[in-house]
Amino acid sequence: MLVLTSYAGAVMRVTLAYASARILLLVVSVILLYVVGARGLLLLALAFVASGIASYVLLSRQRDVISRALAARVGRGRGRLAEFRTRIDEGARAEDDD
Repeated sequence: MLVLTSYAGAVMRVTLAYASARILLLVVSVILLYVVGARGLLLLALAFVASGIASYVLLSRQRDVISRALAARVGRGRGRLAEFRTRIDEGARAEDDD
């Protein structure tokens, strides 16, 4: 269980770092666009677009780490689901035989 806990902690750290970096990029975009002269809804729209493009380029490595971790977790979940279904089918067959 220690391995699972450290793995979950590592994934959570990477996820938190990625989310924090996205928020930081948004805040920096808002500040820079405000200095340039954008105001109101235009400021927010441009900030979201600019930070989205910047995060796509700058945070690709972190995004890849998160996606690999999620894919591994989904794969393990599918394996457990198949095992669970097999056990249910065996139980149903045993009930039918009785």
